[in-house]
Amino acid sequence: MVRAKMTCESNQPSGDGATITLRPVVDGSEENKQFYKWTPGGNVLLSTINSDAAKQFIVGKSYYVDFTLAE
Repeated sequence: MVRAKMTCESNQPSGDGATITLRPVVDGSEENKQFYKWTPGGNVLLSTINSDAAKQFIVGKSYYVDFTLAE
């Protein structure tokens, strides 16, 4: 598993859901500095048709994103 810590940069309503952009954290805390050290760039772009799910992504808030191999 790989864990990233990302901040919600945008949450744009789209139809019944939204398009959400997450970017790696860059500073603010010692934990953020450690995540930035290993993941200085990139983004995750999510599109959802579930407005309840979209509401959980708040611009400016950070989220852990876990990547686990699906076999």
